[in-house]
Amino acid sequence: MHCNWYVIKSLSRSEKKTTLRLSKLGVVCFLPLIKTLKQWSDRKKKIEEPLIPGIIFVFCEENELINLYNVQGVHSILKYLNKPAIVKDVEIENLKILTNQSLESINKENFIQIVHGDIVEVIKGPFIGLIGSCVKEQRHYKLLIKIDSLSTSFSINISRSFVRLLKKN
Repeated sequence: MHCNWYVIKSLSRSEKKTTLRLSKLGVVCFLPLIKTLKQWSDRKKKIEEPLIPGIIFVFCEENELINLYNVQGVHSILKYLNKPAIVKDVEIENLKILTNQSLESINKENFIQIVHGDIVEVIKGPFIGLIGSCVKEQRHYKLLIKIDSLSTSFSINISRSFVRLLKKN
């Protein structure tokens, strides 16, 4: 058999605990977390919360997925055409890049011919390796990173000198 990335839907606000339980069973998991500043009436605190609430990615064989229903906190497995939805490796890598790095403002520009819808790869900076669709916006490009298997997308602003064309629209 062959291992793939699959999407587990967890119970509300239990992503971290569910990921921990899955990991203790030897399941390879990825929970994309982002740091945010939460403010209460008496204090502010930086916390890590899921980038995509209720979603945990697991790397296993398809026949092992049925056993994950026994783990406390697992609600369901995302399906596409009545089969467990497979997430591409490049999509997982894009999520890892998005959640582990922060973008710095860059002013240096060069003029490469990339238009709306072109597929580009980031070749410099903290998002190196990220692949996505490009939307031109003033002096910068806004990269729209699509995760097809989740019907989700994220966008970042990045200098045009930091991307290279992979495929024309």
